[in-house]
Amino acid sequence: MPSTRSASASRLLVRADNSPVAREIKRESSVSLDTPKPEATVSVKRRRVKRELEVNGQHHKKQVPDIEDFIYEKAKTLTSSSKATTSLVKVEKKVGVSSVIKVICAVGAPDNWEAVLGGIKSMRLSGEAPVDTKGCEKAGSLLPPKERRFAVLISTMMSSQTKDEVTHAAVERLSENGLLDPDAIVRTDETTLANLIKPVGFYQRKAQFIKEASKICLERFGGDIPDSLNELLALRGVGPKMAHLVMSIAWKNTQGICVDTHVHRISNRLGWVFREGTRQKTTTPEQTRISLEKWLPKDEWEPINPLLVGFGQTICTPLRPKCDKCGINNICPSAFKESSSPIPKQKKTRSP
Repeated sequence: MPSTRSASASRLLVRADNSPVAREIKRESSVSLDTPKPEATVSVKRRRVKRELEVNGQHHKKQVPDIEDFIYEKAKTLTSSSKATTSLVKVEKKVGVSSVIKVICAVGAPDNWEAVLGGIKSMRLSGEAPVDTKGCEKAGSLLPPKERRFAVLISTMMSSQTKDEVTHAAVERLSENGLLDPDAIVRTDETTLANLIKPVGFYQRKAQFIKEASKICLERFGGDIPDSLNELLALRGVGPKMAHLVMSIAWKNTQGICVDTHVHRISNRLGWVFREGTRQKTTTPEQTRISLEKWLPKDEWEPINPLLVGFGQTICTPLRPKCDKCGINNICPSAFKESSSPIPKQKKTRSP
């Protein structure tokens, strides 16, 4: 009887060998021992050979994967990626701002920057700011190239934490006394030099730095000034802002943006700069320079300094900016957020 033969065969297989191959055959419930089909027989043989190879420590590898394998792997990757993206979005919704967006915004150009820059340029057409007539680039403008470069260096060294009007007046006094020359400065004592540049900020220390720089210019550069960024930075009293400005003005070689207090302040107000990998404002001019240079086109690096300096001197002032007179107050993220005029204190009225 067929049923008797099937049962007997199953018992014999179990007793005969408890090997993995025998267990594999037993698990193939779809295979009938009574009426074996050709396809089922081939399938069992394949499984048996594969199992035997695994038991004997031999690994069977496919040489050429089926196309379904590629489809499956691709689908599995896409599914995993979709799940990861979905979970990321869910997490970031809880946090508030995507970290991916943070990085992009920190590195990429800000929205509307061209419209903002165009608006500032339009407001600066009048040329009424102090920087337009008394900035460092105006120093020694009538002198020969070599002497003019030295005048630009001295003017730049005095300009730190000093208004353009004050710096310009100090340059004029040095010129009147024949001291826009490295040899003449070296032969002048520091006290005389300091009194001539006073009231420039930190005038005594700057007088010392100017004498040292003049000596280096004579001994190492034949009376000219250094023509590289690193050599300028090696001079005491010359920082990144000054070095980049001197390179641009004196040598017509713009290697970076000159960021002073105006550029630093306005760039943050406009939302143009962020600390590395964050949406937080920059805290130093050097951080601002690095952030600006990541997206601002290089042909804007030189003019951006006098442009924003003049804008900061006339409209976007440090205290009480004149937002009501600003032509970009509709697209500036900081417009009207700082008091445009001092709030008068209310007098206390006594009750009758």
